Amino acid sequence: MMKNKFATYLCAAVLLVFFGTFLFLPLYTVLAEGLDKDILLEVFRNRLYMEGLWNAFAISVVTTFFVFLIALPLAVLYDRYEFPGKNLCPILMMTPMILPPFVGALGFQQLLGHYGVLNSLLVSMGLDRIDFLGGEGKFWSICAMEALHLYPILYLNLITSLANIDPTLNDAAKNLGISPWKRFFRITLPLLRPGIFAGGSIVLIWSFTELGTPLMFGVTNVTPVQIFNGINELESNPTAYSLVIIMLAVSALMYLTGKVLLGSGAGTNAVKGMTGSRSIDLTGWKKFLPGAAFFAFTFIAALPHLTLILTAGSESWYQTILPAKYSWMHFQEALSNDLVVPSIHRSLEYSILATVIACTIGLATAWLVQRSKMRGAAAFDLMAMLPLMIPGLVIAVGFLGMSIKYEWAKLIFNPINNPLLLLATAYAIRRVPYVLRAAASGLEQTPEDLEHAARNAGCTAFGAFRKITVPLIAANLVVGALFAFSFSMLEVSDSLILAQKSTFYPITKAIYELSTYLGNGPYIASAFGVWAMFFLASTLIAAGILLGRKLGSLFRL
Repeated sequence: MMKNKFATYLCAAVLLVFFGTFLFLPLYTVLAEGLDKDILLEVFRNRLYMEGLWNAFAISVVTTFFVFLIALPLAVLYDRYEFPGKNLCPILMMTPMILPPFVGALGFQQLLGHYGVLNSLLVSMGLDRIDFLGGEGKFWSICAMEALHLYPILYLNLITSLANIDPTLNDAAKNLGISPWKRFFRITLPLLRPGIFAGGSIVLIWSFTELGTPLMFGVTNVTPVQIFNGINELESNPTAYSLVIIMLAVSALMYLTGKVLLGSGAGTNAVKGMTGSRSIDLTGWKKFLPGAAFFAFTFIAALPHLTLILTAGSESWYQTILPAKYSWMHFQEALSNDLVVPSIHRSLEYSILATVIACTIGLATAWLVQRSKMRGAAAFDLMAMLPLMIPGLVIAVGFLGMSIKYEWAKLIFNPINNPLLLLATAYAIRRVPYVLRAAASGLEQTPEDLEHAARNAGCTAFGAFRKITVPLIAANLVVGALFAFSFSMLEVSDSLILAQKSTFYPITKAIYELSTYLGNGPYIASAFGVWAMFFLASTLIAAGILLGRKLGSLFRL
């Protein structure tokens, strides 16, 4: 018994040190440096900063609205009907997530640019060109690009929530003569509130703090880009810290508002459908309509990806609907470029170390929460899930501030000489929630009786967990590790801010730098993005096969 208690308290102590050092200390650094009344007031007096904050907020609201319009109908179709190709839908829904939106922006610009695909099509039809990316066009393009990338997060949460609704409620209402629309708005939609909140809050905060997409579109009057442009002056000008604090406060306000409106209320958690959803078998030509809707939305969401592939595979693409000539030249250059090859090696180093850290911390947290009897263990679950609610931009600036402010941090978190531990730890703290939710899901489905039997045979609690339970939840751990590794490889905010020397650039920073080069730079960046896209696609397909509908639990606050 004493050994079991020692293992429990040792695990808790390690987790407290980890989260205290790599989550709360970066936040404290930002707060300590940016909570200056004069600077905060100056930010609120500055028209440019207020305009940036409003633009970021507007992007997040419009993006979330677009995501809701896309995800809700598709989730209802998937849950309610049986149709040909339904088994492919989980994979189709993950398609938009195989490429960070800031990389997809390269394809979007080729698609909507003044001399891009759509304008070339208009000219061929005898119509005038439209400046899709000029003025307000950039705003709508950013919203569309982010919505096409983020709607799977809300979709996965809605699918999970729909599966928990008892279908007899709809049957009873139908027998009373209630119309389908009234049943949806009076029964289904209120019971979906937890799923809408879980996915919608992530989309809202993610799009509010998104750095890469506005940066690629050349939009500077949004708060994330203003913070990015101010990081080089952190030692002498703490305005960037103050902007981060304001962004953090607004993000928290968004989350709490969503919690009040959607995360609580009578009846939202009253039903856990034991019978599951009963899908309707469609007949005749109608059975093809749901599948057609999924394929149509997937095609639209994949247009930036397809355009990116064509851009990378063309010698040049200008004022034509399709490239005039195709070539593998840019793909070959992408794998031989002096900036690209080292960035692949560096990303592998950062991501492998980040995955090891995230899996260790995530599994330890899951064990403490699900298996230990320690009082207050649930607080560790909340602590580990905080990085999903805290913008990555905030954590990145906090880590950079640590490397500037604290002498001990300068030795191990040096962004100039060797940012290995800096980037790996920053990646890891953002990916712990995925490993935790995957491991916790496996533990919830694994009988504790097996561990009890091992403990009765003389094994310690930790030993029984390691020898019996861990092998049984190996598939869940693999999924968590896949997500941790793949999203670390394509992490944007941490990479753009913390990698400051070309020798240590990870993949995403290299893509950004290449996109700014004149000549073939954007084409090489596109080719590099395609290689990254195929890598992440294989990861998400594997995770979708292993977890299925439960994949949504990885994106649940």
